[in-house]
Amino acid sequence: MKQNPKALLALVAVCLIWGTTYYALRIGVAGFPAFLFSGIRQVSAGLLLVLFLAATRRLTKLTWADIGKQAIPGVLMITIGNGVIGWAEIYIPSGLAALIVAIMPVYVTLINLFLDKGTKPNLLAISGILVGAGGIALIFRDNLSDLSNPNYFWGVIASFLACLSWAVGSVYMKRNKFSTPALTNAALQFTSGGILLMLLSLIFDDYATLSEVTVESLWSLAYLTLFGSIVAYLCFLYALEKLPLMLVSTYAYVNPVIAIVLGWALLSEKITPITLTALSATLAGVWLVNRGTQKAKQDEK
Repeated sequence: MKQNPKALLALVAVCLIWGTTYYALRIGVAGFPAFLFSGIRQVSAGLLLVLFLAATRRLTKLTWADIGKQAIPGVLMITIGNGVIGWAEIYIPSGLAALIVAIMPVYVTLINLFLDKGTKPNLLAISGILVGAGGIALIFRDNLSDLSNPNYFWGVIASFLACLSWAVGSVYMKRNKFSTPALTNAALQFTSGGILLMLLSLIFDDYATLSEVTVESLWSLAYLTLFGSIVAYLCFLYALEKLPLMLVSTYAYVNPVIAIVLGWALLSEKITPITLTALSATLAGVWLVNRGTQKAKQDEK
């Protein structure tokens, strides 16, 4: 089936921009308290979108039901899926965080299989899940001693949970129809998710680190707000609306490659043969899952 060219271009933008956000997050949380940093980023993005909608006279009348429907992905994708990754990157390399998040399409497949109970995974999809799991296991072969560090360990666990939360939010967005426009939805998700991040900041952040804010951290905040949040997220929502979910989720192929290269080149993060093998196995697993899902849908027709 021929795909929408604009939607495919939007997906390319998502792949490229979100691949750089792991590096930018690492720079940002080096100077800011993690939840405060992400909260400022997301609330700012939401308010900028509201100002744009007001300036272009495209503000829509909202009900509490509309707000509630968008607060769900706001919490799942913005607060947990995005904000928790920022916290995790205080303790683990940005490339590792991206590699863990690369298994998101596997989560999407498993969630859809759970929801569509009559659907059974084929051999390709099962093979992909096993290969992907093997790739993730390989990631830690060079870092087993690091797992004894509680901060590193919980950073890894948080990354897995953030990835799962993003997958749940993606499935929710794909399976529900909304009466509000995409820009309004994004503004509500940014704002609701960002407000919750601000509340989490009051509980978990150490504000003494505000003295460590640098010019680089501020540039990182600006980049992530304008490009990582507004531009890339709107492209993601557009691609999600126009393209199959499994196709959209393949941005996970590109993100870890960009993140690992940037982490190695700019942050001196280690790349070993095991890292490259783990990356290859994880992405091969994701490809097999996607291919298996597509084949299953073709066989149903």
